[in-house]
Amino acid sequence: MNKGFGGMGMNNMLNQIKKIQKEMQKLQEELENKTVEVSLSGGAITVVANGKKEIISIKIDREIVDPEDIEMLEDMVLAAVNEALRKADEMVTSEITKLTGGLNLPGLF
Repeated sequence: MNKGFGGMGMNNMLNQIKKIQKEMQKLQEELENKTVEVSLSGGAITVVANGKKEIISIKIDREIVDPEDIEMLEDMVLAAVNEALRKADEMVTSEITKLTGGLNLPGLF
């Protein structure tokens, strides 16, 4: 009987992997419904992203729209989107860490 893998038999290890795969699939579905929100400039721009790292919405306050300075608006939107995606990535990583107990399992997401 091979007790490699930290004293865990091969069948036990395979069962654990299958269990984690099922839990990961469930987590992926849950993450579609979890969101993060980023607001810049006192709420002038708000971006919402989900756990699939998709942008759900972008809201821009009319007060900051200056036809003479579209570049500033573009920069602000870009910054808000990048921050929302960064926060979504952090959320996903945190949820995966909870599930795997901190095991480094490359390629899960």
